[in-house]
Amino acid sequence: MTPNDLSQSGASLLGGLGVVVVFMGIGLAIAQRQHKLTVVDTMWGLGFVLVAAETALVSTGGEGAPAMRWILLAMVTVWGVRLAWHLHRRNSGQAEDPRYAELADADGRSFAQVALMRVFVPQGVAMWLVATPIMVGANNEDVTLWLLVLGVLVWAIGLFFEAVGDAQLAAFKKDPANKGQVMDQGLWRYTRHPNYFGDACVWTGIWIVVAGSWPGLATVIGPIAMTIFLTKVTGASLNEKGMKKTKPGYEDYVRRTSGFVPWKPKAPSGR
Repeated sequence: MTPNDLSQSGASLLGGLGVVVVFMGIGLAIAQRQHKLTVVDTMWGLGFVLVAAETALVSTGGEGAPAMRWILLAMVTVWGVRLAWHLHRRNSGQAEDPRYAELADADGRSFAQVALMRVFVPQGVAMWLVATPIMVGANNEDVTLWLLVLGVLVWAIGLFFEAVGDAQLAAFKKDPANKGQVMDQGLWRYTRHPNYFGDACVWTGIWIVVAGSWPGLATVIGPIAMTIFLTKVTGASLNEKGMKKTKPGYEDYVRRTSGFVPWKPKAPSGR
C-alpha cells in the first residue's frame, strides 16, 4: 500500500466518522421524539451500510482495487439490511425494550442525557471501530483470492447463524404455548446466542477479506470490538440479566448450553 493509499484510508476513516456522527445524531433526535431508545437497534445495521457506501464512493478516486470496495459494500449491505429489517419488524408497535427501559430508569439522568451518553455515543463509537476493516480495506490495491474465499465463507456461516437463529426465535415466540418458556431448540440448543455468534463471524469474515495488506490486517480491532460489544456491553450480558429474572428455567439452560461458540449441550439437570 502506497503513501497515497494510506492517505486515502485516512480520508475514508474521517468520512466514515462523519457519517456515523450525523446518522447517530438523527437517531438521537428520533429517539427523543418517540421517547424510545429501541430505535437504535434498527439504525445499527443501516449505519454500517451507509459507512460502506460512503467509503466506496470516497475510495473511487484512489488506487485501491475496484472489486474490493464493491465486494465489501455487498457483504455489509446484505448483512445490514437484513438485520435492520428484522429488528424493525420485531420492535414495531412494541413497548421499549426492557434492557433500555432498565438502563434509563436506573441511570437517574434525563432521557436525553441517557440516550446520548449511554446509548448513541457508545454505539456510534462501536460502529466506527467495527467498520474499520471496510474503511481501510476498500483501499487495498489487490484482492487476495484465498483470503476472499475464506472470508466470504466465514461471513456466510455468520449470516446463516444470525438469520436462522432470529427466524427460529421469532417462530418460537409466536407460538402461545411457548410463553414463559426458554428457547432451547434449533441453533439455540448449541449456543445461547446464535445471532450474536453470527454477528461476530460476519465481521471476522469481512476482516479476513481485507487482511491481505498490513493496514487491513491491523483492522482486526473491528471484529474484536464487535465481539466485546456483543458479549460484554449491550448484547449477551444485558439480555441474560433480564432472562434470569423472567425465565424460571434459564439458569439450567445456562448450565447446559454454550454461552457463545456453538458446542454440544450438556445433559439437563437430574440426569
